[in-house]
Amino acid sequence: MGFFDKLSDFFTGYEEIDEEFFEDLTDTLIMGDVGMLTAGQLADELKERVRKEKVSDTEEAKKVLTKIMEERLAAISTEHDFDFEDKKSVVLVVGVNGVGKTTSAGKLAARYRALGRRVMLVAADTFRAAAIEQLTSWAMKTGADIVKGREGGDPGSVVYDAIQSAKARDYDMLIVDTAGRLHNKKNLMNELSKINQIIKAEYPDAVKETLVVVDASTGQNAKEQAKEFNEVTDVSGVVLTKLDGSAKGGIVIAIENELSIPVKFVGVGEGVSDLRRFDVEKYMRGMLGD
Repeated sequence: MGFFDKLSDFFTGYEEIDEEFFEDLTDTLIMGDVGMLTAGQLADELKERVRKEKVSDTEEAKKVLTKIMEERLAAISTEHDFDFEDKKSVVLVVGVNGVGKTTSAGKLAARYRALGRRVMLVAADTFRAAAIEQLTSWAMKTGADIVKGREGGDPGSVVYDAIQSAKARDYDMLIVDTAGRLHNKKNLMNELSKINQIIKAEYPDAVKETLVVVDASTGQNAKEQAKEFNEVTDVSGVVLTKLDGSAKGGIVIAIENELSIPVKFVGVGEGVSDLRRFDVEKYMRGMLGD
């Protein structure tokens, strides 16, 4: 059962809105991986609005909570969130191994190739031979070009070569798959810092987008990973994989509310086209059962 199914079931189980209702609501939100901090904030804000608006019906209370959540999610987004789509851009894809990072880079290539963009994939995860092979497979599948170095090579050199090629051949977008390591933050920080410096020096006119990929099914671990990557580089958006059918769908609210980083893409299946822009209204309609 998904997060919103459980939340909807919660509201149908109460006849009156009392203190026990709010305590149990907090617990239900926490179980859906909204997190303790955000769950408490949502329950407190709902309590305040229920009092102010004299709400006594639980179905009406559900609508009020939906509105509160939607307002919080919408507050994180800006009109510039997708500027990188329409301009020369470099998209860095970061995240730990095993969350779908390289697959997400490939699906992003498929998305923008389908929109007519000239896309180059960049295999800057040189620490894992499988990552280079996997990204090469995505290049063949999507028709995107690819720049890759040798296994164990310098990721910065791969990015440098890709930028020179992109400028010479007028590419619209570079999608850079980076190494997925968090156990050694110092190395990761140095590596990402070097890549960012190369982009700034060699391709200053490009819009730089840094997307951290996390797995929705891991719940609060997903939020912690996004937080840690945000500490070592300037993350501008989140790609949330395996959101389809996840009982932990509340992690969207936790990430945006606590980290102030917008969820920009969600994975809703295994297909090439199953990486989609995150739609706040569509997401919230799940709570209302629409």
